Amino acid sequence: MSERKTIYLCLAHMSEEGWEQKYVKEAFDTNWVVPMGPNVNAFEKDLADFANSKTDGSAPLDRTVVCLSSGTGAVHLALLACGVGPGDEVCVQSFTFCASSHPITYCGAKPVFIGSEKDTWNMDPELFEQAILDRKARTGRYPKAIVPVALYGMPYRIDRIMAIADRYGIPVIEDAAEGMGSRFGGQVLGTFGKYGVLSFNGNKMITTSGGGALICRTPEDVNQIMWLATQARDAYPYYQHTTIGFNYRMSNVCAGIGRGQMTVLNQHIVHHKHVQKMYEELLADVPGIHVHSQPKSHPSGGDLEGAFDSNYWLCTMTLDPSVKVRGQENAYREVIKTAVGGAAGVIHQVDSPVTDCQPNDNVEAMRVWMLGKKVECRPVWKPMHKQPVYAGCDVYTNGVEEAIFKIGMCLPAGPYVTDEDVRYIVDCIKEAIEK
Repeated sequence: MSERKTIYLCLAHMSEEGWEQKYVKEAFDTNWVVPMGPNVNAFEKDLADFANSKTDGSAPLDRTVVCLSSGTGAVHLALLACGVGPGDEVCVQSFTFCASSHPITYCGAKPVFIGSEKDTWNMDPELFEQAILDRKARTGRYPKAIVPVALYGMPYRIDRIMAIADRYGIPVIEDAAEGMGSRFGGQVLGTFGKYGVLSFNGNKMITTSGGGALICRTPEDVNQIMWLATQARDAYPYYQHTTIGFNYRMSNVCAGIGRGQMTVLNQHIVHHKHVQKMYEELLADVPGIHVHSQPKSHPSGGDLEGAFDSNYWLCTMTLDPSVKVRGQENAYREVIKTAVGGAAGVIHQVDSPVTDCQPNDNVEAMRVWMLGKKVECRPVWKPMHKQPVYAGCDVYTNGVEEAIFKIGMCLPAGPYVTDEDVRYIVDCIKEAIEK
């Protein structure tokens, strides 16, 4: 019997027709191996066509997409284009990956962290408005921008967030890096705010091996982003700069991969939703295990009923504290020596296996158990306001995101995850739980 493969959370899947190789070959054959070129232009058009599409029967949108070297760079440029600078404050979801908040500090600004609501795990609109009013009272100024996040692909309550942001004149930068293809009311995430961020990292819905993009509303916004992304050169026959620019444009080679990936984007979204449904069904009868799913309808009903349409980039579950997992007594006994997930990069060694905010012992025991079964499962994102690097930052929270962090786990959901894999994963979870 052959050795079981390792089942990773989410890895990119090339198109069966090999379009990626075709477009990359074209880039080399024509010597377009620079941060511009035909593939970049074509990829931007493909992305715009997808972003502008709507599933509610209404007319398509008219957004433009600019391809960049990373989703993090896209957040950074969007903040700069919104005028964020030293001394400013930006409201950002706390329950997210650091790429949502780090670019705020690149600008010399300060993140103001907003807690989550229970249904979506995303930014709580009430806490957001509370933060706006409190910052105004304390500093005399409103936050300069807001960054809501589509956590694991789940749509945020963009209708309420946009209404609040518009009320106070605050531009919205949608971080849809994990939510490519997710929709709210039939409209693609990233197209509601002033800017929308996409990511094509190797673990996202589609990949360019790295890279990202920014969805823009107006030609003026596009020009501003293009200018900043190409070192902010002024219109002279020699190099002159009146503003600091960046080398953030996507290469023609990476864009060629992206063009091929666009042919399988819809298939990937359908697959992720299918895997989510299987987890919901197969884990429904396991006491103490709860698969997180999107709200069934909009709280206010009306035209937005059933508005949530998640791509389920990652499927997630929570473990009740009462669940006893095999090996739980040994959780957090040893310091991690290598990067979790293998491809997570270089890690900074630490002296203690524990921190003052970490998942419950049963979550860590489940992670270790599943790793022994060659299944990659990880804790959910640690809230940014609990990260040492952000100690002292203001936070407006009701404790929801910290509570979820202690009991939440991510499950494999990528294109390589088969039905047989899902059944095996569920069987391993059941086996891990002591009766």
